[in-house]
Amino acid sequence: MRRTALLASATLLAALIPMVSAQAADDPAPVPIDRFEGEVPFASPPAEGIFTWGSDTDDPPTLQLGPRPDAPEGDQVLTGTYDISGYGGFTHDFAFAEPAHDWSAHKGVRFWWEGQNNGKKVAFEIKDGGADGEASELWTTSFTDDFTGWKQIEIPFGDFAYRTDYQPVGGIDHVLGLTEAWGYAVTLPVGIKGQFAMDGVELYGKADQSLRASVTTDSAVHPTDEGRTASVKLSLGTIGSAPIDEPVTVAYETTATGTATPGKDYTPVTGTITFPAGTASGASRTVDVPTLKDKTAESAETIPLKLTVTGAKPPDETPQVVVDAHGLPYLNSKLPVQQRVADLLSRMSLAEKAGQMTQAERGAVGNGGDIAAYDLGSLLSGGGSTPTPNTPEAWAKMIDSFQLRAQATRFQIPLIYGVDAVHGHNNLVGATVMPHNIGLGASRDPQLAQKTGAVTAAEVRATGIPWDFAPCLCVSRDERWGRAYESFGEDPALVESMETVIQGLQGARDGRDLKDDDKVLATAKHFVGDGGTEYGSSTTGTYTIDQGVTKVTRQQLEAVHLAPYETAVNRGVGTVMPSYSSLDLLGDGQGPVKMHTRADMINGVLKGRMDFDGFVISDWDGIDQIPGDRASDVRTSINAGLDMIMVPYAYKDFHSTLVAEAEAGRISEERVDDAVSRILTQKFRLGLFEKPYADTSGASEIGSAEHRAVARRAAAESQVLLKNAQGVLPLKKSQRVYVAGSNADDIGNQSGGWTVTWQGASGDITPGTTVLEGMRKAGGDVTYSKDASAPLSGHDVGVVVVGESPYAEGLGDVGNGHDLELSAADQAAVDKVCAAMKCAVLIVSGRPQLIGDRLGDIDALVASWLPGTEGDGVADVLYGKRAFTGQLPVTWPKSEAQLPINVGDAAYDPQFPYGWGLTTLTKVPEGGTATLKALGIAARAAERAGAEEAGRAIVTRVRLIVQQAGQKKITAAFAKPFADADHLLLTGRYGEAVEKLTAAYRVATD
Repeated sequence: MRRTALLASATLLAALIPMVSAQAADDPAPVPIDRFEGEVPFASPPAEGIFTWGSDTDDPPTLQLGPRPDAPEGDQVLTGTYDISGYGGFTHDFAFAEPAHDWSAHKGVRFWWEGQNNGKKVAFEIKDGGADGEASELWTTSFTDDFTGWKQIEIPFGDFAYRTDYQPVGGIDHVLGLTEAWGYAVTLPVGIKGQFAMDGVELYGKADQSLRASVTTDSAVHPTDEGRTASVKLSLGTIGSAPIDEPVTVAYETTATGTATPGKDYTPVTGTITFPAGTASGASRTVDVPTLKDKTAESAETIPLKLTVTGAKPPDETPQVVVDAHGLPYLNSKLPVQQRVADLLSRMSLAEKAGQMTQAERGAVGNGGDIAAYDLGSLLSGGGSTPTPNTPEAWAKMIDSFQLRAQATRFQIPLIYGVDAVHGHNNLVGATVMPHNIGLGASRDPQLAQKTGAVTAAEVRATGIPWDFAPCLCVSRDERWGRAYESFGEDPALVESMETVIQGLQGARDGRDLKDDDKVLATAKHFVGDGGTEYGSSTTGTYTIDQGVTKVTRQQLEAVHLAPYETAVNRGVGTVMPSYSSLDLLGDGQGPVKMHTRADMINGVLKGRMDFDGFVISDWDGIDQIPGDRASDVRTSINAGLDMIMVPYAYKDFHSTLVAEAEAGRISEERVDDAVSRILTQKFRLGLFEKPYADTSGASEIGSAEHRAVARRAAAESQVLLKNAQGVLPLKKSQRVYVAGSNADDIGNQSGGWTVTWQGASGDITPGTTVLEGMRKAGGDVTYSKDASAPLSGHDVGVVVVGESPYAEGLGDVGNGHDLELSAADQAAVDKVCAAMKCAVLIVSGRPQLIGDRLGDIDALVASWLPGTEGDGVADVLYGKRAFTGQLPVTWPKSEAQLPINVGDAAYDPQFPYGWGLTTLTKVPEGGTATLKALGIAARAAERAGAEEAGRAIVTRVRLIVQQAGQKKITAAFAKPFADADHLLLTGRYGEAVEKLTAAYRVATD
């Protein structure tokens, strides 16, 4: 939901609104914004209108326009009711196609509010500057509802403060210009059921210099080498960018309140700068602060520069000059990492160590001052937490501004910034969006997986981010799970085979490539068993399976869920994230235990038996799900082996609690030192001490043709051809093709969740090529009708692209507003097109969809998964530029009653078995029993010789032969050995795989 401030239409004549307040003789006439007489509709951007928003479906208020005999102006007022648990409110936004409004001549904004005397604060915001109402600065203030009845609230523009969350620090120009105003928003109180009424929003008064002029600094922190001179730039800005009428003076002086010593570390300075009357907005002056050099190795020292401003608003905070730390061993890049870590750790206080173990959301730290105040070690962007505008340049600028704050700490330990780039740099508009992991699993191509990881790493690092919360190594065992598409598949052997993505992200296993400008630290998640949670076991809100309980024996845990993590550790993965879910290890007598507390798994198995030497990062507020109070949550999770805790908005409380628990001895000094050592090790490996700021040299490659070519290939290889009666596919360019369905022309739907925002969204959310556009670019003769309402006659073949709309995590659980059935509209499109002509149905989804009785009416069926932004890749296989080669990474069920159903089950009767995937190769292998026998001998020989490539090629050839024989009717007797064979192939048992396939062949040919 939008949580942005927007402003209303000011197109009505001022004469239409009666004067309700006295005005000075030289004041301009009030300018109406909203009369609430119906002149502005309820509508969302980019159109002009009023709309509501909130943190969930219950939080947006209800609004209506209605007559009131006591209306302060006109006949109608805006009324509403609300009951908000997170946040909620309403906005009036100007039309993006029209010019922004100029409010610079006025003193402020005022409106009538009917008070309820509830004592709650009501936030009022305006948007200023930028391209439109969704790409501008936010400025905010509030008033208190401590009155009853109508009252006119007057807010001078000088009262508005710049919002530092939900936009980059520094924003567009950090000046409330008011020459380009885009709207207003009201954020209503939380925690009460309330009602409100509002009327007559208008601009009032005449702007005066004391309110419209401000002095800002170029930065709050100015690091410099010892002995050099730091320059602090002071800039004058005015509302409306008009020259100042009266002089503005800035008295400055260095103060001894910092950690640097006057006369020893720097030369004190004092003086006054004057901006004369007539000075233009944007003018700047510089204050120089000389530092002194000595021969002593020292930590960083601060020099506050006190500013006293007359005639304008002063800067929001006192700027600091920082004399950089120097001469200390940990700063020596030639020393071994282990030695540097030991030296730095020996110098740190408990509070500084606690800071390194704390991760906050970037939207929570405001202007970033708390980074130094709490010695924070890490920030993250949650899904959809992006700068405005959402560009590579804005990402780099935002993160650099946070890194600059860390330079004001004693040891200048750089932040490690993390983001969920789970299928490309998916939070960034314009990035290359890969198929989700389930599609990569379908490709069965480890080399391709590594390339997708490399592209992702290059695009992420080019925006200043060194840490990726990926890959997900979950083994998805139930398609009802809302995170099923984050898994490579249901077979741990398949997941392990695709972990080459770790090398794509990180480079060499020993971490030597992490300092490169195209590599990032990877995260294996979610440890352990998140893909095995039992349906109905979740206790999180309305979730049905996500964050639930995984009930397994020790043997099942080892074989299915732990195996991928051992592979990840062997590949050198830098961080591991525990799961929200609980583990119920049958026979251990503990029952379900949250993974964030399982010391036996984290300390014992991961760090002990597997010898994991990276650090463990909690999931978002993951420790809040541990039974007990905050202190108990902190000590339990840290003692269980968590090294850094993701506490997005509770970082202050966590930091103080961790210090208190450690001081009380309930968390040992050794445990804290171990955690901080692990964190610092990765920061040194990443080269952050030498290069904390963004290296944007690779930014031009973000979304480049070369990167998109990798994604296009991945999209093509992820397509699984389930059925192809009479060779409907590939299409011919000479054919007249009728295209229909909800997902044929929707870049948001084909990209899925975790795309630009956490849940993703339908529509044109990021640059790319839809399936329909790809087909047209391929040269096809295409007619498109989303709902199949256009005439059907005159076409040779139909392509109906259907499936799911985006979701993420538990909000996508089946039973939580979702099911595995096609929508009524999709079903109708399939039925209509397939009844009229030969048809191919493409299912764009994060998991199998139930086809049921429709399969007989469908000539060709394709599991397209979530192919990402490169619909060209789908078109490549549709038109035969590439052959279909994908295989099912999960079992395709006949009905929901079969779930969970997985390869290796004793009872196994799916619609399509795990590993199934027809091909459109020009020459499909042929042969019978004799051929299979000969290939079995060759497979066993390849296995004995360790010839992996040859062994896999042999088994693939056998599989294609067997599929040809079995595709007309897939029975349980056929499906089980067929699926088992693919698991055996992935585990290197080529001879046994051929035996299983041969058994399936006998069933098919009997």
